[in-house]
Amino acid sequence: MLSFLPGPLIAFFILSLCIANLMLWGCLVLVTVPLKLLPPLRLVASRAANGCMHGWVLGNELVLKAFAPTQWHIQGLSQPLSKDKSYLIICNHLSAMDIAAVTIALRHHVPMLKFFLKQQLLYFPFLGLACWALDMPFMRRYSKSDIAKDPKRGSADIETTRQSCEKFRGYPTCVINFVEGSRLTLDKHRRQRSPYHYLLKPKSGGIAFAMATLGDQFDQLLDLTVVYPGTPDGIMAAFVSGKVPKVVIDIDVVPMTQVPQGDYQTDKGYRVEFQQWLNQRWLRKDKLIDEQLRQHQPELVADSFYQALTSD
Repeated sequence: MLSFLPGPLIAFFILSLCIANLMLWGCLVLVTVPLKLLPPLRLVASRAANGCMHGWVLGNELVLKAFAPTQWHIQGLSQPLSKDKSYLIICNHLSAMDIAAVTIALRHHVPMLKFFLKQQLLYFPFLGLACWALDMPFMRRYSKSDIAKDPKRGSADIETTRQSCEKFRGYPTCVINFVEGSRLTLDKHRRQRSPYHYLLKPKSGGIAFAMATLGDQFDQLLDLTVVYPGTPDGIMAAFVSGKVPKVVIDIDVVPMTQVPQGDYQTDKGYRVEFQQWLNQRWLRKDKLIDEQLRQHQPELVADSFYQALTSD
């Protein structure tokens, strides 16, 4: 633990080492791209690329735990998870650091996480190739106005993503969706007039889209709640400076039988039912965050990220 170092020096080491870690494993992922073009080697290349992503997550974990005094509290792993099963994950979204925090918490327990990406990213230099090598599912999303003009585009949207996900058939996978659609900020919280103290309103379209394309493959749904008690406003900067005292991640394992099933695209009644179910999950999550803050942040932190939300 090198957290005794001055703050600017900690920030320099964390930033430098995390960038170097990303470049190292990112270049190794790109090496697997030519192999994925050869059908007999495609599965081997995918496993190699996922191994590189595991290396990236491990590198992030070592850097953060070496230079930051952060205490990690991971709750809910008493129910056994398996890398041989497939999971759909929903999570609240506070910062770009959420991805690092969640992958660190789950890397020993589930397959490496996949993120639904816009089709346009596939053509972004280097990044698109790396995501393709990592089997990230790409989707071509049409706007509501486009679908209104041509209703067939709605079903084509799902079919395109389903084809992108065909590689997961018989291959354990783990797809994560930040259902708020954007990271939480005080300004967004105010503009939304969110009914939740610590959350933005959840959007059901993304998770329903994931279920429409891969629903029959998921074994369980994991509802993750990420909390940074005592962290100053500006979570990313606080992480880099070693000023995040605690990371609390709660994992609620939900059987897929408890998740409403139906045709989100065409059934209005099901859309309402699914949104109500998701709202109830968010009410539970909001109360859980309050409990975690009371437990792990008993003293009032004047410049806490959460203090800014509740003082509004």
